[in-house]
Amino acid sequence: MQPSPYPAQKTGYRADIDGLRAVAVLLVLFDHLHIRCDGGYIGVDVFFVISGYLISSVILGEIEAGRFSIVGFYERRIRRIFPALLVMLLATTAMAYHYLAPSALDSYARSLIAALLSASNMLFWHQAGYFDAPSAAKPLLHTWSLGVEEQFYICFPLLLVPICRSFPRSLKPALIGLATLSFLLACFWVRRDPSAAFYLAPLRGWELLLGAILSQRYLPAIRGKAMRNAAALAGMALILVPAACYSVATPFPGLAALPPCLGAALLIAAGEHGGSLVGSVLAWPPVAFIGLISYSLYLWHWPILIFQNTNSMLLDSTVPNSRLVKIVVLAMSLAVATLSWRFVETPFRRGRLRPSRRALFSISTVAVAAMLLIGCGMIATQGMPSRFPLQALEVAGFESYNPNQEWREGVCFLTPAEDFRAFQPSTCLRDGDSREHYLLFGDSFGAQLYPGLSTVFPGIEFWQATAGNCLPFVNEPVPPVNAPNCLKLSKFIYGDFLLHHHPDQVLLTADWSEPDLPELAHTIAWLHQHGMTVTVFGRGMEFDTGLPTLLFNSIRDRDPALIQRHWVGGNRDFDRKMADLVRNQWNARYISEFDDLCASAGDTAAAAPAGSIQGCPLYAAPGVPLIFDKFHLTIPASALYAEAIRDRRQLP
Repeated sequence: MQPSPYPAQKTGYRADIDGLRAVAVLLVLFDHLHIRCDGGYIGVDVFFVISGYLISSVILGEIEAGRFSIVGFYERRIRRIFPALLVMLLATTAMAYHYLAPSALDSYARSLIAALLSASNMLFWHQAGYFDAPSAAKPLLHTWSLGVEEQFYICFPLLLVPICRSFPRSLKPALIGLATLSFLLACFWVRRDPSAAFYLAPLRGWELLLGAILSQRYLPAIRGKAMRNAAALAGMALILVPAACYSVATPFPGLAALPPCLGAALLIAAGEHGGSLVGSVLAWPPVAFIGLISYSLYLWHWPILIFQNTNSMLLDSTVPNSRLVKIVVLAMSLAVATLSWRFVETPFRRGRLRPSRRALFSISTVAVAAMLLIGCGMIATQGMPSRFPLQALEVAGFESYNPNQEWREGVCFLTPAEDFRAFQPSTCLRDGDSREHYLLFGDSFGAQLYPGLSTVFPGIEFWQATAGNCLPFVNEPVPPVNAPNCLKLSKFIYGDFLLHHHPDQVLLTADWSEPDLPELAHTIAWLHQHGMTVTVFGRGMEFDTGLPTLLFNSIRDRDPALIQRHWVGGNRDFDRKMADLVRNQWNARYISEFDDLCASAGDTAAAAPAGSIQGCPLYAAPGVPLIFDKFHLTIPASALYAEAIRDRRQLP
């Protein structure tokens, strides 16, 4: 008798796999809490491999035994996913109603509907953009991974059943072929469209398919004790090293997702034929228990963290990301996850209170319908604005502020998603009149200056060459992976444009940091050698949360001191250091937003029309915040800054 082409595997409980789940979820938590684990997002990829392994084992085992049922499979998925998800969504919706401004609540409602329909990944992919709300404003952002899994499992059984029944010997090449195709597409797409590569199920499918391939033992078995220990140790290293070394600048997923996925596969495979030292650690009851509650822990940690950081939900900390906050959020997440696992997950899956299939489907349908109605109601009322006073609503409107037209986005300001070919020198670097020409070169901090400068200085033609996350250095910059147009823009400006044009001044702007200073000095020297006058714009005011949100919260809670707690004070000290270097050592001009907009000893420039913090204005005009996110100026604020520059005669 020939062996089955899809041998069913016995997937009895393995504590080491729960331990691997614990590693995965803790990596995600440490990443989100900024606990020395910037690459902890790879924990989601580990989850995908585990899920593909366990669920494929069950599906293919039942198909071989002739007892697989699509309805039964979806019933198990609902029992596993929906009860805890619905409880989390209900609690998060209550917090959103209490805390979120109308525009944010409207956005939340759309993510709520997407989460209920297992389409969060699609929504967040469509929303991805340079001016999109940051992740800290999206309490349901983490549900994108559930969308990927559920979309995969909607299609996967429908593919497996006909293959296994009609073409059983095609299963192995089909799984390997699909996994290879998905992986290659992900490697290509992460360069073309990183958001699509991150969020879309077809480009993540290879990770789940790797687990499916592993479940069918298509890969060589790891049997001997020495081999198991070596494989498990290597597997753990392939997970922990990327978690420690990766960052938001790492091209991901694509090729970078391969090491943690292979690491998960090695750990699972090493435990199939016996134990190992690493496996024993993973199976240790305290570690395995975290794995047992990992789903609820993943569900709850993110909304708890978001509402704490933006609204001090758990405790009023003077430093929103302080060690105390991290400890409290972690402890709260573990406590709520344990309760969710014990009183929500477990009863729906086993025990005396386990509902029948009909009852399960009925309860789920009614609950989903009710939540959908709530979400639709929030959208229909445009975020229920009647909850708050008019003054709070005025500033809250700036949470969705988008200056793309004034910044000339897609023409003279390139977002990371745009190709360099979109840049239009004939418009942005026009040389058509006798006015002085100033080249405004840099990142989004240059783009924010253009509207104000071009309006307040009509006698100057401002050339604009700006790209998101782009440092204007003469040497080839090392741009973030999500800003491939930066290198091309710098090559064009220094290797072509400035060799044939001589602007009256070059204005350099960027989100400067300490490591940038040596290269900035070199760039200024290069421009001086080519006979050009250089002006450097320093960094400005910054908050750890969007200023409109802070103003809204302070008005809502009648807590003016709230804004001070979110002020990033180090920027002012760094500004003074840069000013001294640029003016006294590098012989260039320097313009400081702090000097021009903030009151200081002997100087009350640009006093705030309403409210200030450490002498710096919070508003550019009544009801108009100075900043529309954490650090970018609104258009009226750009004009206010330009007027201060003119009054102080800093751009002759």
